[in-house]
Amino acid sequence: MQEQVERDAIISIPGRTAEREGGMSQDDQIDVSVVIPCLNEANSIALCIDKSLKAFQEADIRGEVVVGDNGSTDGSIGIAEQHGARVVSVKLKGYGHALRGGIDAARGQFIIMGDADDSYDFSEVPRFVTQWREGYEVVMGNRFKGEIKAAAMPWHHRYIGNPVLSGVLRVLFHARIGDSHCGMRGFTKDVYKRMDLRTTGMEFASEFVIKATKLGVKMTEIPVTLWPDKRGRPPHLRSFRDGWRHLRFMLLYAPNWLFLLPGSVLMGLGLALVFWLLPGPRWVGRVRLDIHTMFFGMLFAMLGMQIILIGLFAKVYCHSEQFDVNTRSLERWLKRLRLEHGLISGGLLALVGLAGDIAVFLHWAGRGFGYLEAPGSEMRALIFWSLWFFLGVQIFFASMFLSMLGVSRGTFIGDKDFIQ
Repeated sequence: MQEQVERDAIISIPGRTAEREGGMSQDDQIDVSVVIPCLNEANSIALCIDKSLKAFQEADIRGEVVVGDNGSTDGSIGIAEQHGARVVSVKLKGYGHALRGGIDAARGQFIIMGDADDSYDFSEVPRFVTQWREGYEVVMGNRFKGEIKAAAMPWHHRYIGNPVLSGVLRVLFHARIGDSHCGMRGFTKDVYKRMDLRTTGMEFASEFVIKATKLGVKMTEIPVTLWPDKRGRPPHLRSFRDGWRHLRFMLLYAPNWLFLLPGSVLMGLGLALVFWLLPGPRWVGRVRLDIHTMFFGMLFAMLGMQIILIGLFAKVYCHSEQFDVNTRSLERWLKRLRLEHGLISGGLLALVGLAGDIAVFLHWAGRGFGYLEAPGSEMRALIFWSLWFFLGVQIFFASMFLSMLGVSRGTFIGDKDFIQ
């Protein structure tokens, strides 16, 4: 039965004869695979498959339709098989899992994915194939350059959600894509393998664009039409939940913006306050800033350093787990720095701060251990030197942890063989 389904899923070029008995012949090689994730789409899956197969036939494309089924219980599997698709059962739940299962099973050099609710017109498949044959590795659909039919997209998706999320992608990752979350897109199997996509839910769309951009693949957009879906049930998409998941993923994938930039601003503000108030109190208009503000400056600097270090942890983790791509500047930085560099710099900074604290302690002891007056020079010196002691300790132990994160594939951060 399965062999029959696979044979039915292949659209041969008219006039060519295939030898079925011994497996696929040269004439049966698949050029294009349409992959459709499916979860209880009995009302619409047949429409998507029929349009795809008809498009293959009319455009003389050797193609197949692969349905990544995520546990349908409404008869979708049987309908898909009856209409000529090859169904792949994907046990792990999630939109990303269903897509990845279908893509992994696809035999085409070029893959076109689209939703199973007939909101995208699979008769447009040849237009994606044309762009691929012109040399593009990724072909994105753009609903805003095409047409969005009435009632096809909620107003808050059309005017808030999609524009905002696509805008964030452009700002954070310089992705020159106007509709980053269009569900219809094409890509080569080679590019897909190089992406090494990890997400399991709706974030798949964001991760796809981010990694394609970072890889520097040749990418273009074509206008597509979005139609009202024919699912006949509530959508799997949850606007605010899935929108937040997209935004969260993008921020986690951009440690420079999420950690390093705010951490640097906070630390810079804290250090500025400490140095500004070290000589004595300052006046801003009628407001007197003194030792208490200096204390908060120390806290800001320490908090900023902690956020920066977390950002470095995130960057090294992404690199060592190959979650990120095209991190050449980070690789150069990792090759130059060793664990000992962090230990020495952090240790020296901590010793300088400790020496200053000891000097303050000795001066205090020389006065008979009286009260440290808050506005006095002793308290200012204590805050100043304690700041460097705390920062040094943070750097010292953070260097150890960074080295642990860098233990990947048998090497350490800073070793000559780190970059394979």
